[in-house]
Amino acid sequence: MCRILGSFAAGADRPEPAQLAAVSARQRHGGPDEHQLLSGPGWSLGCDRLAVTDPCGGQQPYRLPHLPGILAVLNGEIYNHAELRRTLAARGHRFPDRCDGTVLPALYAEYGTAFAEHLDGMFAVALLDLRPGGTRLVLAVDDMGMKPLHLHHDPYDGSTRFASEIPALLAFEGVRISPRDDALDTVLATRTSFSTHTALDGVDALPPGATAVVRPGAAPVVRRRGPHRATPHGDTQDVLRHEVRRLARAEVPVCAVTSGGLDSGLVTALAAEQARETDAPPLHTFHLTYRGRWPDSEAAHARSVARRARTVHHEVAVDPDELGSLLTRTVRHLGQPNADPITVSSYALFRAVRQSGFTVALAGDGADELFGGYDRMRAALAAGPEWAGAYTDALSAAPRLLREHLYTADYRAYIADTGSAADRIEQELRSAEAVGADRLTAMTAFETRWRLPAYHLRRLDHLSMAWAVEARLPFCQPSVVAHARSLPVAARTGKRALYEAGGELLPASVLNRPKQPFTLPVAAMLAPGGPLLDLVRELLSPARLVLGGKIRADRVAKLLAGHLERPTPQAALTLWSLAVHELWTEVVQGMRIPVGCAA
Repeated sequence: MCRILGSFAAGADRPEPAQLAAVSARQRHGGPDEHQLLSGPGWSLGCDRLAVTDPCGGQQPYRLPHLPGILAVLNGEIYNHAELRRTLAARGHRFPDRCDGTVLPALYAEYGTAFAEHLDGMFAVALLDLRPGGTRLVLAVDDMGMKPLHLHHDPYDGSTRFASEIPALLAFEGVRISPRDDALDTVLATRTSFSTHTALDGVDALPPGATAVVRPGAAPVVRRRGPHRATPHGDTQDVLRHEVRRLARAEVPVCAVTSGGLDSGLVTALAAEQARETDAPPLHTFHLTYRGRWPDSEAAHARSVARRARTVHHEVAVDPDELGSLLTRTVRHLGQPNADPITVSSYALFRAVRQSGFTVALAGDGADELFGGYDRMRAALAAGPEWAGAYTDALSAAPRLLREHLYTADYRAYIADTGSAADRIEQELRSAEAVGADRLTAMTAFETRWRLPAYHLRRLDHLSMAWAVEARLPFCQPSVVAHARSLPVAARTGKRALYEAGGELLPASVLNRPKQPFTLPVAAMLAPGGPLLDLVRELLSPARLVLGGKIRADRVAKLLAGHLERPTPQAALTLWSLAVHELWTEVVQGMRIPVGCAA
């Protein structure tokens, strides 16, 4: 697991070492163990390493003496590296260590740009082929987008630059900062940037399951690969058990994130089961809460899961007075606005994981998308012909009528002319239904292809790696994905298959409770006297909003006054989302300063 970076341009000079060092410093929090930068005429390649597999080997960029001219860097884990090493060794390749990424140059030498089709894992790979006559840069990310890669192509000089994190990418000279005009509407309509877009014009994310080939002076040519071949065996519990056990093996300390819900509870129970059966030390579990009395706390449910699984449980209590500082750091690490209050909780949780000595954390992300767990999915299945519009509105931080009410006339007209991200999502769902997909399949395809990577996985990657913690996701592994997609609609509606899998593993109190996300109790914390009120008031001051020219300050003030009189989750989320966007516009202006982003 690492942070990677690089550049590629035709006929250019060797990149300045100071510039590359500035890029590396911006994301070094995710790779504190080793730092390496290589460069030549028109190219650079670098890595900040978090040593997980073969900690004493695996120096990046990866180079093999018998394959001069092929260089590679890896962010992530290749779980089938031992099998690949055996296959490649049989073909004459030699390897200096057991590190997973060491196989990449040989794999590329054998299969060319199709090398990523042989990888099973979570990964973002950059590979430079500097051999005479075939110079090119090849970029690839895993099928689910668990490891993001951000890139910028300059059409004027033909250069391409990339980095694991947006703040690092912006430290490259020539990468401009220009917030997209539709970024505010996207945050309110979908809670974060979707598709390959980020909130910054000219900065894109490589789509899940994609390989990009960059020739000297040309723009990246991106193609989607077919899914990694996986043949799941057994029922849902068997398939998930296999993946949890595979991902729980590491050469560094491993723990689990336990929210108190079904998904993380299943991962926790199966990981603890493996620890007992192999006579390993008991599994450690982590749950975050906030000091004081706040509604919707899941702490009791998390303790119940931990007791049943017999783990060493850590209940991390954060002081609400720290929220302002945590939010600023969170927005800086993400590099773009994400309206989900869970961001602050995730950042604080992984801080505690790292401070307790753990490098790998198992988590339950991806289950709702694959197994139809969201309330909006169930509502859409029961709705009439207008289901797609209602489903899309349920994705928002502010429903369509509310956000249009808050916009200035000019911004409302601009969005009407250019279209909202919400419009594009609704059209995609309707198109899928029009060609014969059932509603659940259409929603699952959208959730896994676009929303899960952009909204959940980029956030999880950035906020875990902010503290040099590798988050591993059993539900996002190919065998679980293939198994979920093979189930009949009834079994993957409302996570029925997962409830059946958890019947003998989890407490009844967890199985029978209503769904609740692991998040921050924003409505209560924005109430009169709440710890977030002063911060949100400052960020949404009339002077700020008038300067931005997109939001009616008087209507935001009225929304806040109404919330203070009678707090509601919807008003709180809208106010929080507006505040996050305002904070991001402030933070992003400092991202051109070539200094490290301290965790």
